[in-house]
Amino acid sequence: MGVSRFTPLLFVALLAGCGTPPPPPVPTPTTTPSPTYGPPPSIGLSLSVGQVEAGLGHRASVLTLTNRDSVPRKVTGYPDVKVLAGDGAPLDVKVLHETSYFAPDPGPQDLTLQPGGKVLSVLAWSATVTSGDQHTGAAISVIPIPGEAAQKQPLETDLGTTDTVKLSAWATGIGH
Repeated sequence: MGVSRFTPLLFVALLAGCGTPPPPPVPTPTTTPSPTYGPPPSIGLSLSVGQVEAGLGHRASVLTLTNRDSVPRKVTGYPDVKVLAGDGAPLDVKVLHETSYFAPDPGPQDLTLQPGGKVLSVLAWSATVTSGDQHTGAAISVIPIPGEAAQKQPLETDLGTTDTVKLSAWATGIGH
């Protein structure tokens, strides 16, 4: 008799636990491993990348090259820039040497960079989306002058569907 008195309660408790299905499994996000980038070199020509500025669908970042040597260095022309995917692989992005929405292109010049001196270049792009796949870069690889090693720095580039960036030549100031 004691067992039959508890059987309905046990049955109700079991039904309460079965009334709602278990939540669906949450998918584990997959991430593409991203390469890590070290700090700029403490000697030689050292590259730093400014934050992305935006205006009217355009984006730009100022690349700054600093001479950390104890002797003057010659800097000529344009840096060699590649836009990289999140895994560090180069993207198929066209680099044009020309004036952008953010900065004029002074054209290639022969510059002497004194110890501690700096030169600038502006990397600019449009986030325009027309048709096709949108592309985003996660970093850039820059060879400051021929013969130097590439320096890689993180830089998010939302290229839209243009797959093109504009690059100004090294200059002692922007707009000169």
